[in-house]
Amino acid sequence: MAASTFLCRPSHRPLASTHFRCCSVPSPQTKFVTFFRSRSRWASASMSIEVPMKAPKLSFLDPKESGSLHFVKYHGLGNDFILVDNRDSVEPKVTPEQAVKLCDRNFGVGADGVIFAMPGTNGTDYTMRIFNSDGSEPEMCGNGVRCFARFIAEIENFHGKQSFTVHTGAGLIVPEIQNDGQVRVDMGQPVLSAADIPTKLRGNKDGEVIGDELLVDGVTWKVTCVSMGNPHCVTFGTKEQEGLLVDDLDLPSIGPKFEHHAMFPSRTNTEFVQVISPSHLKMRVWERGAGATLACGTGACAVVVAAVLEGRSERKCVVDLPGGPLEIEWRVEDNRIYMTGPAEAVFFGSALL
Repeated sequence: MAASTFLCRPSHRPLASTHFRCCSVPSPQTKFVTFFRSRSRWASASMSIEVPMKAPKLSFLDPKESGSLHFVKYHGLGNDFILVDNRDSVEPKVTPEQAVKLCDRNFGVGADGVIFAMPGTNGTDYTMRIFNSDGSEPEMCGNGVRCFARFIAEIENFHGKQSFTVHTGAGLIVPEIQNDGQVRVDMGQPVLSAADIPTKLRGNKDGEVIGDELLVDGVTWKVTCVSMGNPHCVTFGTKEQEGLLVDDLDLPSIGPKFEHHAMFPSRTNTEFVQVISPSHLKMRVWERGAGATLACGTGACAVVVAAVLEGRSERKCVVDLPGGPLEIEWRVEDNRIYMTGPAEAVFFGSALL
């Protein structure tokens, strides 16, 4: 992503109505120059910059400028994404390497991932693809699909209650925008077969991993493995200590050890769960490819499935995440999981690639 220096020249008008015309000049480092107007002269910050005699007539606000990416930033309970209108192409507009730079919170826009709204596949209305902040591509993202739904509603000018079909790496997903702006998503059926998650744990209940033991850095954890189209390892505690206090966890230390454990050939998302009541769970998550995040929709779904299978909760729960609550329901009648939660636009802009 090329950095730019933005140079602004004031028009010769009274102070109250001063306007600036701006151009962007590629440079090795981004520098910001602020001009202050006094009664007698224009003064700038005490730094010198050589300006070419003929600066290119480009503006990063020009929608026709090549080399820039137009985006909208969204978040779902603090799990934030750069949304890109990619409906005119089946190829993402940025590479995984560019996505890493865009997601950098110091040198880029800052996000947990980049999401592309693409043409539908196999009869669906749209296709959603995601690049994580490390450049990897996950199958799906629960918070991301809620942001995707609100983004589609905005660019398609939808109003009121709307639903549409979305093709993802995890299969068909159907988000429904509610009248109050919340997004309810049919997340499909959970996958419990160890081989399909995938995990190399053999499974302790008919090929399913439910409350099984996993040795991590010398500590034996009790885990249940679930796939929501992407792999999840859910734990309510260790063999020695059943009840977790999730706020006390050193997540940056323990999270990567689960993610890269040899028992998970595709790596894994990991949820650490505290049971508040049979209808109220609290979790922290270490996401595959993104690290500690404020929320994870597929993770919240996996947590409720694991809690039901281990006899710890009801099928309809509020799941508290660091960014806020999600409502999760695992229905008996169709074995499908429904997630309801918010998604909000933060800002829009253009980034130089």
